[in-house]
Amino acid sequence: MSVDAAAGPAQLDLDGVDLSDRDFWVRPPAERHAVFDLLRRERPFAFFAEPEVPMLEPGPGYYAVTRYADLDAISSQPAVFCSGEGAVSITDIPADLNEFYGSLISMDDPRHAKIRRIVAKVFTPRMLEQLVGSVQQIAEDVLDAARRKADDGDGSIDVVADVAAPIPLRVICDMMGVPEEDRAQILAMSNIVLSGGDPELIENQDDPLTAFLEAGMALAGVMERLAAERLERPTDDLTTALVRSEVDGERLSHAEIASFFILLLVAGNETTRNAISQGVLALSEHPEQRARWRSDPTLGRTAVEEIVRWASPITWMRRTATQDGELNGFRFRAGDKFLLFYAAANRDPAVFADPHVFDLARDPNPHVGFGGHGPHFCLGAHLARREIAVTFQALFDRLPDLDVTGEPDRLRSSFVNGIKRLPARLTGVR
Repeated sequence: MSVDAAAGPAQLDLDGVDLSDRDFWVRPPAERHAVFDLLRRERPFAFFAEPEVPMLEPGPGYYAVTRYADLDAISSQPAVFCSGEGAVSITDIPADLNEFYGSLISMDDPRHAKIRRIVAKVFTPRMLEQLVGSVQQIAEDVLDAARRKADDGDGSIDVVADVAAPIPLRVICDMMGVPEEDRAQILAMSNIVLSGGDPELIENQDDPLTAFLEAGMALAGVMERLAAERLERPTDDLTTALVRSEVDGERLSHAEIASFFILLLVAGNETTRNAISQGVLALSEHPEQRARWRSDPTLGRTAVEEIVRWASPITWMRRTATQDGELNGFRFRAGDKFLLFYAAANRDPAVFADPHVFDLARDPNPHVGFGGHGPHFCLGAHLARREIAVTFQALFDRLPDLDVTGEPDRLRSSFVNGIKRLPARLTGVR
C-alpha cells in the first residue's frame, strides 16, 4: 500500500489492505484515513479475515463498516445486531470472559437494561457534576507536577505519562475510592488489558491471552476487595453507591462491580487519556486552532466534540447479526460479524463538511466518538467531556509554553487509537 500523506492516496490497492494487521494501525493517520475513504466509496462492507490469536480458534471473518449511515443503522437495531456475542473482541471468547471483560458493552437486553439501570441510578449527570471541582483540582495538581519535573530537569516531559495518563486515572480512582497504594498496579494492568497485543506491553507474544486474563483478574481482585469493605464500612464514593443500589430487588454482585470497574478503566480512563494526548498532538499540528481556543474560552464545547471526533479513541466495536436480513442494499446472514469503525464514520463526507479539516468551531458535530445511537451509547460521555474541557483549559493556564518536540509513539492496536509516548518541552516562553 502506497500513500502520500500530503497528496492523498497514490494508487491505493484495497486488495493489499488488511485491517486485521496490527502494523496497519501504526501507520500515520493520513494513510489510514485514505484507506477508509476508499473503503467507504468502493467497499463499504469489505470483508476481512480475523486476526490470529494464540490459543483461540480463528473465526469466520468480519465485515468492516465504514459509512456513517450503516454504522448508525446497526447501532440503533440491537435486536438485529447484538453485542452479547462479543463487542470488544473480534475473535469469539468464552461467554463468561466476554461478559466479565465487556461488562455492559457485551450484554444485550433485558439483562443489559437492568444492569444499566442499576448503574445509572448512581452514575448520574448530577453526581458527575459534583466531580467537576475535584477534576479541576486534579488537573491543576498534575500539571503543576509536570512543571516541577520540567524545571528540575532539562525542560522535557512526556505528554502521556505526565499529563494525559494521570488525570483520568486519578478521577476514576477517586470516584471509586481506590486507595493510593493500588493505583500504580491499576494503571499497569489496564495498560495490558487495552494493549491490543502491543509487544511493548505484552512480553510473551506466544501467549498474550494469559497476560490479558491475569491483568483482568488483578483489577477484579482490587475491586472485589473494595466492594466487600464498603458493605461493612460505607463511604462517600461510587463503590459504596454501587454495592447499595438496587433495581427490582436486584443488586450488583461483587463480580459485576469488578466487571463494571474494568469497563470504567476502558471507557473512562483509557479513552479520555487518549483523547487528551491526541488533542495535544492535534493542537500542536494546527497551531492556529490552538491560538483560537486560547483566545476564546467559550469555544470549549465545540472544541471538545471536535477533539473526540478527530481522535476517535476507540476505533471499533463489534456487532453480530442475530438473523438474516438486508442493510442499505447489503445482504447479511445470521452470525455475520460487523466491526463498526467509528474513526471512519467520523470522517464520512456525507455527514461532515470538510471531514479531514480540524475545526474547533465545527457545529453541528454528530460524531460517534462515544458510540452510535442506541442502548450502548457511552454512559460516561458527560464526565469525559468535562474532563477534556477542564484539562485543556488548565493546560492553557498552567502550561501555555508546552511544545511538542517529536513524533508520537503509537499503540500497535486496532481497538484503541492510543499514543504511548509524546515528547514535549516546556520552553519557559509564555
